[in-house]
Amino acid sequence: MLLVKSRIMAYHEPPKDIQDAQYNTKKRLIERRKLLQGQNLTSEKEDTEKEKHAKLIGQLKAAEARNRLRTIRLRYQANKAQEISHLIACQPVALKAVRLQALVPPHSEIKEKGDLLDKFSRHRVEALLNDMKGLLTNRVN
Repeated sequence: MLLVKSRIMAYHEPPKDIQDAQYNTKKRLIERRKLLQGQNLTSEKEDTEKEKHAKLIGQLKAAEARNRLRTIRLRYQANKAQEISHLIACQPVALKAVRLQALVPPHSEIKEKGDLLDKFSRHRVEALLNDMKGLLTNRVN
């Protein structure tokens, strides 16, 4: 009997108090959706700001790490040069000290040297190299 009654009632309009409750519920849902959409807009702005901030923090951390590595590398090179200089200074004979300094220099000369000649000097050197007869260098008294 209840089953038949519920089927019949499904096709009738609900009473006034139920209609009011349904209307209020739909109204609250619409307001809630609008509120969430407004929060999503602000949260998207906050998300982009957070991403920018995180990227900046990452760049700062990378720069600090590079600086730490550079400092450690410079400290290592200075300590190595100091040890080599000490070994050279502790040699009992000057000849051994000179030989050790020639074989193991305290500071490595890795720096690439540029062109040390200016335009005039380069022209003079090329002229000397091209002088096969030695006319520019042989002096007769």
